[in-house]
Amino acid sequence: MLLSIVALVVGLALLAWSADRFIDGSSASARHFGMSPLLVGMLVVGFGTSLPEMVVSAFASFDGNPGLALGNAYGSNITNIALVLGVTALIAPIVVNSSIIRKEMPLLIAITLLSGALFLDGHMSRLDGFILILGFFGMIGWSIYAAKRGKTDALDAELQEELAEPSMTLKQALIWTLVGLVLLAVSSRMLVWGSVNIAEALGVSELIIGLTIVALGTSLPELAASVVAARKGENDIALGNVIGSNMFNLLAVAGIAGLIHPIEVESELMNRDWIVMMGLTLVLFAMAYGLRGRGRINRMEGGLLLLAYVAYTSWLIYSALA
Repeated sequence: MLLSIVALVVGLALLAWSADRFIDGSSASARHFGMSPLLVGMLVVGFGTSLPEMVVSAFASFDGNPGLALGNAYGSNITNIALVLGVTALIAPIVVNSSIIRKEMPLLIAITLLSGALFLDGHMSRLDGFILILGFFGMIGWSIYAAKRGKTDALDAELQEELAEPSMTLKQALIWTLVGLVLLAVSSRMLVWGSVNIAEALGVSELIIGLTIVALGTSLPELAASVVAARKGENDIALGNVIGSNMFNLLAVAGIAGLIHPIEVESELMNRDWIVMMGLTLVLFAMAYGLRGRGRINRMEGGLLLLAYVAYTSWLIYSALA
């Protein structure tokens, strides 16, 4: 048990650090190869912040732990909206200026509905996984199209300033990309092993562990990126990180897990966790669009999101111990 806890803690810390190194290295590499800041922000950074979830869920699926794989994907989305944006808005209110983000929100709602429809039968087949991966590549294509047409968008202006020049040489960037990727694999393996052992020792389901501890750990890159962006006044980057990551989680993270191994979907995932995720996504939609003017998430709304995260996590812990 002690060794499992050590593996979990070290795995979480190493996962967050290696994801940060991968994002820095891959972003700098992309800028060296001439990729626009908007495309780097929407694709490279978005992919990088979701890579921990992808690798963890892939290992969990390989090991035959489907609850951990899907719990990680759904739990990360709930954590991203309620905890990450809640904390970020408390630090600095988030004002939404980007038309790209407003176009991404309906897409996120559609993807959330698609994931629910695919899992209604209580089973995730390889065909379901393939459909999600196909949607993932479609989203990539849309992102490229939006980046090419969004040169005057507020998000592009923020990313031009943030990613104007590569922060390291090409050689350094490639090395850090590789180091980050290798350590992501190592830390993910430690995290999955420790999480499964702890779940078995405590007699709780892997789904609960995936929705709580693992989801929190794999969402640390989004939390760090959004908080730093908000402190710099880069509101659209802060929100864009979360929206992009949530779409990646539902399409790529869950899709990869389903392709690797067909999954029996626990009823709690649809009856409890999908409903919470969908509700939070609709709340975020209302905030981002600004039904009474320009979209924004103020400190009061950030506090309510954070309160929702605490209530949901408490609910999970209570249900696990009851």
